[in-house]
Amino acid sequence: MNITFIGGGNMAGALISGLLQKGFARKNIGVVELSAEGRTRLNEKFGVATHEKISAASIAGDIVVLAVKPQQLPDVATQLCGLLDGKLVISIAAGVRSTDLSRWLGGHAMVVRAMPNTPAMVLAGITGLYASPEVPAAQRKQAETVLGAVGTTLWLEQEERMDAITAISGSGPAYVFLFIEALQQAAVELGFSPDEARTLSTETFLGAAKLAGQSAEDAATLRARVTSKGGTTERGILALENAGVRQAVVQAAQAACLRSRELGDELAKMGTGGTAP
Repeated sequence: MNITFIGGGNMAGALISGLLQKGFARKNIGVVELSAEGRTRLNEKFGVATHEKISAASIAGDIVVLAVKPQQLPDVATQLCGLLDGKLVISIAAGVRSTDLSRWLGGHAMVVRAMPNTPAMVLAGITGLYASPEVPAAQRKQAETVLGAVGTTLWLEQEERMDAITAISGSGPAYVFLFIEALQQAAVELGFSPDEARTLSTETFLGAAKLAGQSAEDAATLRARVTSKGGTTERGILALENAGVRQAVVQAAQAACLRSRELGDELAKMGTGGTAP
């Protein structure tokens, strides 16, 4: 595979890093990045070819990964029209539906939507993937290889479920960070230094997540096992339940899912005389 990234930001950098660590050849990766500073950074950090503008020469590979902000996609897609010639297009722009992207690309239908999350930056992400019906199995495999370089992948058969992916795994790290913040605050208030509080909180989350991931038992069973009758953990869990923390998390995911749908509707107006969100 030869891959060209349009946009060289954090997520593109994470994907390039993951591909290189998986043994992908530098010579098969290119990046179109407007910023001269960004091109220098990418070249020095990864040793990949960089280009200032979209052209037939700069996207000569098999795969084009759109790693720009959603609001920039209509303009980028216009520049790509007529240059794709059967190439697989992978979009990691949140909220942009495949039908809208295909329309902006002049009817190019070989499109895969991807929703990675920020842990991809440490090769521990999970990415939801949706392929347009026109994408053959071989190109689906290529998309899985690219996004799989930074973690786990999950294919969706209905594009509508990308909104839920956004709410759970896309926004999910922020929920976890918020809980870590709260646990750190509690640790400081209980007498630990900020550094000690950070270590205690983050290592507790890392360990618990690793245990949950490797265990054959579900999270409810693991929670029950550490919650002894009349013990300290039971008292803490009771406080969380009484505060409505469980339902608040569910409501947060539902609110994020709704906002993802709204953004999809707003972004669909772009390139048709509508107003960008």
